[in-house]
Amino acid sequence: MALSVDEKYNLISRNLQEVLGEDKIKSILKERDLKVYWGTATTGKPHVAYFVPMSKIADFLRSGTEVTILFADLHAYLDNMKAPWELLELRVQYYEHSIKAMLKSIGVPLDKLKFVKGTNYQLSKEYTLDVYRLSSVITEHDAKKAGAEVVKQVEHPLLSGLLYPGLQALDEEYLKVDAQFGGIDQRKIFTFAEKYLPQLGYQKRAHLMNPMVPGLTGAKMSSSEDESKIDLLDTPAAVKKKLKKAFCEPGNIENNGILSFTKHVIFPLFGSGEKFLIKRDEANGGDIVHENYESLEKAFAEGNIHPGDLKAAVETYINRLLEPIRKEFEKPELKKLIEKAYPVPGKQKVVANSSDDIIPSRLDIRVGKIVEVSRHPDADALYIEKIDLGEEHPRTIVSGLVNFVPIEKMENRMVVVLCNLKPAKMRGVESKGMVLCASRDEPKEVEPLIPPQNAVVGERIFVENYEDGTPDDVLNPKKKIWEKLQVDLKTNSDCVAHWQGNKLIIKSGDLIKSETMAGAPIK
Repeated sequence: MALSVDEKYNLISRNLQEVLGEDKIKSILKERDLKVYWGTATTGKPHVAYFVPMSKIADFLRSGTEVTILFADLHAYLDNMKAPWELLELRVQYYEHSIKAMLKSIGVPLDKLKFVKGTNYQLSKEYTLDVYRLSSVITEHDAKKAGAEVVKQVEHPLLSGLLYPGLQALDEEYLKVDAQFGGIDQRKIFTFAEKYLPQLGYQKRAHLMNPMVPGLTGAKMSSSEDESKIDLLDTPAAVKKKLKKAFCEPGNIENNGILSFTKHVIFPLFGSGEKFLIKRDEANGGDIVHENYESLEKAFAEGNIHPGDLKAAVETYINRLLEPIRKEFEKPELKKLIEKAYPVPGKQKVVANSSDDIIPSRLDIRVGKIVEVSRHPDADALYIEKIDLGEEHPRTIVSGLVNFVPIEKMENRMVVVLCNLKPAKMRGVESKGMVLCASRDEPKEVEPLIPPQNAVVGERIFVENYEDGTPDDVLNPKKKIWEKLQVDLKTNSDCVAHWQGNKLIIKSGDLIKSETMAGAPIK
């Protein structure tokens, strides 16, 4: 039976956080089916949170919507060049196999979908000319603001990151769609597209936005944060282990990745009459069934469902979704593809640097001890520190820690120091290095990294799998080596410092950590 306009729109919009252009969508639906695209940059491996957009794509298809999935390989390259071209080509293949396997797992017929690789049209003469046209009307402020939630932000952004929002806007025109679908973190790019596409003579599109689903740690689920996500090929044992550690505080429905997954994936994929089953021992009240998400959330909020029981139920549903994908990737050719697209870092340690390698072994990071500290006479927020780094004389380093660490806690403190920055004057005092800290902007929090207790003053700190490289004598500020590496330095959910998942360690293998700040950038 044909769906009415309202029924189609309800399928298209359900569980979304926001829709821009509702009237436009309904107007199109009165004439024909909608055309939508969803894009994904082919960088880290797709994980279980990809079922959130896949679930919505299933809704779109049920409504009769024509869906294009864009593998944004050029966008991935421009996002701080996370991978070279040869790897990106392999990752496009991996993404296509993964997403097809996911859609088959949830019963979506692939003949209703179109898959497009970005570079199939983004390197054409017409598209390139439109990039130049767009660059003639976009301000630097608008480009930076549009990418703020998507492109990693640094003090001196690369031009590639500023181009990113414009390319995504042009994709709407070149894919000939009526609407773009994405997460709410894309909102600034979507409004940017609505502003600038008409200036090129192209029509303004509608935009459909999913909420951001928390990861297992309670923060955003991230491909680079292993503890926060379940990989599509994780074994049942790995799924159980990660769910066991997942944040799921009794009665807490905020930032609860377990509940969010049930809302945005499990319930929308249920067939007619299917219900959410939580199995329990008779001694604990026996099995319980929920017909809709609202009743499940209410029961959890009221303490009538134990987090362990909820996790066990979600574990069953996740494994049901993942099993067909695991079987698909048992094929020898796909196993080989994974090895090539995502080589294990430990199998290809970098022995030496070339002048063009932007790798962490170029950083001279060492254990230091503050032997003297005073307030900067001309800057209220700055300390002047004398730091023993195992050299003949302590180094003078200026740090903006006055508002975050009392002076008495700075004295004789062990710290982590980046030693090969070009010396810079800070309010008249030359600073010869940087004390590395976990840092957040909102609210503003700064916490110096902590070397392990057995660390020796002056010893080198390495990034795992990059132990054999040679640090630069001085990092060339014009080449932005520190800035390019810093965007991937952060703490994980256990407060351990890492770069792209490779932990910061001393020679003994002991870890560099932050005292309390998890999931924070390191600056």
